[in-house]
Amino acid sequence: MANKVRLGFVGANVNSTWASQSHFPALLASPDVEFTAVCTTRPESAEEARQAFGAKLAFHDFRAMAASPEIDAVAVVVRVPSHYEPTRAAIEAGKHVYTEWPLGRNTAEAEELADLARKKGVQTAVGLQSRVSPALLYVKELIETGYVGEVLSCSLVTMRDGTLERPSSRTWQRDASMGANTLTIANGHVIDALRFVAGNFSRVSCMVSTQARQWYQTDTEEFVDVTSADNVRVSGQLESGAAASVHVGAAPWAGSGYRMEIYGRDGTLMVTGNVSSQRGEMLRVQGAQRSHQLQDMDIPERFVYVPSDFPKGDPFNVGQMYSLFAEAIRTGKNRLPTFDTAVDLHRFIDTIQQASDTGRELPVSL
Repeated sequence: MANKVRLGFVGANVNSTWASQSHFPALLASPDVEFTAVCTTRPESAEEARQAFGAKLAFHDFRAMAASPEIDAVAVVVRVPSHYEPTRAAIEAGKHVYTEWPLGRNTAEAEELADLARKKGVQTAVGLQSRVSPALLYVKELIETGYVGEVLSCSLVTMRDGTLERPSSRTWQRDASMGANTLTIANGHVIDALRFVAGNFSRVSCMVSTQARQWYQTDTEEFVDVTSADNVRVSGQLESGAAASVHVGAAPWAGSGYRMEIYGRDGTLMVTGNVSSQRGEMLRVQGAQRSHQLQDMDIPERFVYVPSDFPKGDPFNVGQMYSLFAEAIRTGKNRLPTFDTAVDLHRFIDTIQQASDTGRELPVSL
């Protein structure tokens, strides 16, 4: 299509794991966004990425890329500790920005970026892809239109693989101060999905713990200490009055995946998946109205924003994000999770940690 949004991508290394699984194939298939510029930390890897993705421009300085008049928007898809600087540079250059979740290492960084984006008047998106999942958009609509009636209780369990042995290049996440761990990432994504479909929490009591206090580095043959949480348990009440419980954990072997249950006065909804709600797999939705037998439910096509031949799996929800990002840039109407959404979630995660640290039930104020 004409007038594609011209995107510059920070973190375009061809060997990047998450970007290679999701963003790169999504962008190459997108009818709305042009993969115009790539940026890595070295000229050689930037040129390699430019050739691999057919990009017009290659940069090894994100500030130079942000200043380029040949791009309209920037995607920041690097390790969490490195989100702040390129995101800030893009906003200061007046570019629209899509930054992966978590937005910053902590709430202060997220608040600063959201405030700056608001002042600059740019469109923002944060990578909370559960909020563009067709399955969860459908579940949200079903709840809002009374499929289950008054919501009485919700349960959410997600157990993802969390290996205890890994090379030293992958043990940086052991440090809680880096902002990338089970509490912020896995829990952040799935508890946000519950909030998205059923409403925010009003109060919580929580236990955040590190069950595996050491990881083994396979290349150095050393054990390293871990301060990052690997199990998060939240018991609380939603603003609607519904009871809610959440357990998100990293399991060494055969994690069972994702399961959300919504119980109402008139019915039940259940959403299940092999990994997690934000990943691109099409989640299974089942429902029952005044019945004890769940039935599979077809997800309406109106919740799909990408072409029918769009790549399935991890690129799918990321493609949904880019489609709505382009819409926001063109029209000013933003249906995405924005930086303000991210700040709300950062603050909620802080409350979860505080409730765990103090052993007290706490009110949730966003």
